Amino acid sequence: MDTILLLTILIVLFALVFDFINGFHDTANAIATSVSTRALSPRKAIALAATMNFIGALTFTGVAQTITKDIVNPFALENGSVVILAALISAITWNLITWYYGIPSSSSHALIGSIAGAAISAAGFGILNYGGFIKILEALIISPFIALFVGFMMMTLFKFIFKNSNLYKTNRRFRYFQVGTAALQAYTHGTNDAQKAMGIITMALIAANFQTTTDIPMWVRVASALSMGIGTSIGGWKIIKTVGGKIMKIRPVNGAAADLSSALIIFSATFLHLPVSTTHVISSSIMGVGSAQRLKDVNWGVAQRIVMTWVITLPISATIAAIVYKILQVFL
Repeated sequence: MDTILLLTILIVLFALVFDFINGFHDTANAIATSVSTRALSPRKAIALAATMNFIGALTFTGVAQTITKDIVNPFALENGSVVILAALISAITWNLITWYYGIPSSSSHALIGSIAGAAISAAGFGILNYGGFIKILEALIISPFIALFVGFMMMTLFKFIFKNSNLYKTNRRFRYFQVGTAALQAYTHGTNDAQKAMGIITMALIAANFQTTTDIPMWVRVASALSMGIGTSIGGWKIIKTVGGKIMKIRPVNGAAADLSSALIIFSATFLHLPVSTTHVISSSIMGVGSAQRLKDVNWGVAQRIVMTWVITLPISATIAAIVYKILQVFL
């Protein structure tokens, strides 16, 4: 079999594995609040999330095109297939490490850092498309702060509207409402996160000269959506435990406020064709909601550990990818 064809097949398989892992790693964040408040049983939450993720993944392609062309120019990337394979191996490795320890890390940071690290290892810093790369970094960095603010404001609004309501009845009603917010959260996750694997597969097709445009083929969209949906159905219980209970004690009204806030931000990013981290946005929304209630309600120790992982993910994944590229280069 031709080496380029073999590499492309490997990349497609690894990209779908990345999407599968993303499904149980990141989608756990999307349903964590509804599971922790018992608005949904774990089985129903996962079934709902898998369905809505699949639908969301098929709805848009703008983020996929951003991944395809805005980090590096796939048409100018020499030895591009090896670069992309190295990036995927790195991103998958980091995702599995953080999943094992129950740390809600960012698959987006891992993938984008890995693409940049492998490309730099192959062709130097000049290979980066700095305009697009900086735009992506800005979205990844700014979105958690916006989520923190929106979560704070959303919870403040809820407190004002329901200040004279019976707490028990309000929480019971919000538990039903959370079914809808969890579905919305999973849908918006699909519109953004599933597209990252679509983008990298399209990069590989261009690098191997199997495609001459950045359009996302339908088979790539369907395969990525299915892979994420299956991954979601497996569940990510360690992540759910951290996000749903360790940042703060979440009641239904808190969960609904956090879900609405993060869904609003993720969908806005999708509309702007910008990849953001579902993990970062949801965790930050929960912190904002908790801060609006009482600052001491937030477990800032866990929050600090999450933030530290956010900071280190991109440089570590870039370094791993650079090393993996050099190793692959010896054998391919």
